[in-house]
Amino acid sequence: MTPAILIEGLAKSYGGNPVVKDVSLEVPTGHVLGLLGPNGAGKTTTVKMVSTLIRPDSGRVLVCGYDVVRQAGEVRSLIGLTGQYASVDEDISGWENLYVIARLFNFPRRRARARADEMLERFQLTDVGTRAVGRYSGGMRRRLDLAASLVGSPRVLCLDEPTTGLDPHSRNAMWAEVRRLADQGTTVLLTTQYMEEAEALADSLVVIDRGQVIARGRTAELRARLGGQVLRIRPERPVDSAELRRALEGRGYAVALADEETGQIRLPLSGDGAQLTDVVRAVGQSDIPLAGLDVRIPSLDEVFLTLTGADGASQAQSEVLPARSAV
Repeated sequence: MTPAILIEGLAKSYGGNPVVKDVSLEVPTGHVLGLLGPNGAGKTTTVKMVSTLIRPDSGRVLVCGYDVVRQAGEVRSLIGLTGQYASVDEDISGWENLYVIARLFNFPRRRARARADEMLERFQLTDVGTRAVGRYSGGMRRRLDLAASLVGSPRVLCLDEPTTGLDPHSRNAMWAEVRRLADQGTTVLLTTQYMEEAEALADSLVVIDRGQVIARGRTAELRARLGGQVLRIRPERPVDSAELRRALEGRGYAVALADEETGQIRLPLSGDGAQLTDVVRAVGQSDIPLAGLDVRIPSLDEVFLTLTGADGASQAQSEVLPARSAV
């Protein structure tokens, strides 16, 4: 079966600086893929290449079997895009925005009017449909922007950090709509820095850092890479964190990660109870007063920080999966 999105060896540089380096992945039809990564990781550039806004330097991208460079027109008829910032026209009404887009999709006038009415109702914007978009709240603009990207009933929807800046109510409404679209078979490529959002919406995840894919899999699979449990150690004084970390590294626990602000150290546990006992013994022998110590299942935030942190990135780079692997 042809994947909704196929990316092979994708690369893009600006001014000689590589932004995306040899990215390869597949997104099955009807799948929600969460693309995670820190600022500057290459997520938005990847989305722009998938959506035909910029051309790759090398590699290829197929959307529903169409090449984004050689068959850009066909691709554009199949996709919807909601970028990081609302791209609707603020000088005209929400209804007029949707009507214009429908006409650009070659809808007849009557059908375009009906489609604009339908999308306003679907996104609970009917009451403000005749109001200039410049007078909309941030949440209203984001809903209108998503509505605009869905006017043409796209088979593939690219969402680039769609809930940035939204209040919790507007964010939940956006999530509900994305879930509804996925349930109806729309393929979604979602970039986000909200771990809660990725966990709530994505069927699987790809972590990208410094332009490269460093991990992929379902949430549970990524957590398993940290050993299933994480030991959190917090010294009474954050300044003691470096000394505590050295003590752990002296016992062979070189993957300990420290939060500079709180001093908390996160140590993935991959062994049995004997490993935990050894770690606790090393902490006790350091004579550093502790404010807290506990063992817990890692959150997606902790997985993300481990994979993309200064120490975690170097470890993750050695574990990059084969170039062409379905997620």
